[in-house]
Amino acid sequence: MKAKLFLAASLFAVVANAQVSTINENFNAFTAGNTTFPQNGWSAIIAANPLPFPPAPMMLVTNTADKAVQAYSGNNTSAPSYLIAPQIVAPAGDKVLTFDASKAVGSGGNGSLEVGLASSPNNMTTFVSLRTVTLSSETVQTISVPVSASTNSYIVFKFTPTVAHTALQIDNVKYDTNLAVSENGFSANDAKFAVTADNHALKFASNNTLESAKIYSAAGQLAAEGKINNDSFDITRLKTGVYFIIIENKKGQTVKSKFIKK
Repeated sequence: MKAKLFLAASLFAVVANAQVSTINENFNAFTAGNTTFPQNGWSAIIAANPLPFPPAPMMLVTNTADKAVQAYSGNNTSAPSYLIAPQIVAPAGDKVLTFDASKAVGSGGNGSLEVGLASSPNNMTTFVSLRTVTLSSETVQTISVPVSASTNSYIVFKFTPTVAHTALQIDNVKYDTNLAVSENGFSANDAKFAVTADNHALKFASNNTLESAKIYSAAGQLAAEGKINNDSFDITRLKTGVYFIIIENKKGQTVKSKFIKK
């Protein structure tokens, strides 16, 4: 009996600590309601109710044909609530996170959504931000965020209201390679570039307005990042080697490519 119990506990531990390499979640298989987290590997940390009466803040799954997750602030006017995705394999800097976000219909106010990484699903002091977007419209926007190399293995969505009764919503969360190419119409053909003859810069040719670039080593470490100015990006500080680059345009769309610095 003890052997069976030990085996069961061991198997449970393996399942509980399983890491995923990609995420593709539309929340349609989730149980609707405002007390349903954790479920399907997702969890939530909800802000405290500042008043002794309802409504309290909550993280809910909408009861609609096309389900989504909403962070409702209740009486809370400024404290954040967090939605935590299942644990992923430690990011190597080669994947992109995309999701749909908006202010929910009937929301009492606007808010911000900050996406980042944390080392623990229970401790948001480890949260490191990757990008912040303001949600002030009920029109859904598709957000694309390159996920840099990190030892933190939890993707976290941080919802911050500006007034009471704010409801912010996300849906269609995807974390994978080359999402920017396949999902948003911005491809490598729209951001052609070459290393200059002196190996000091990347020169771009694009019909899009290119905003910024992040460069990662072959080992997945962030090597350089910054603005693309006059269709050029300085690489004088990079050592000889193979590099991956994530290019972002003015619309926030991204594409990944590779180059060699000699």
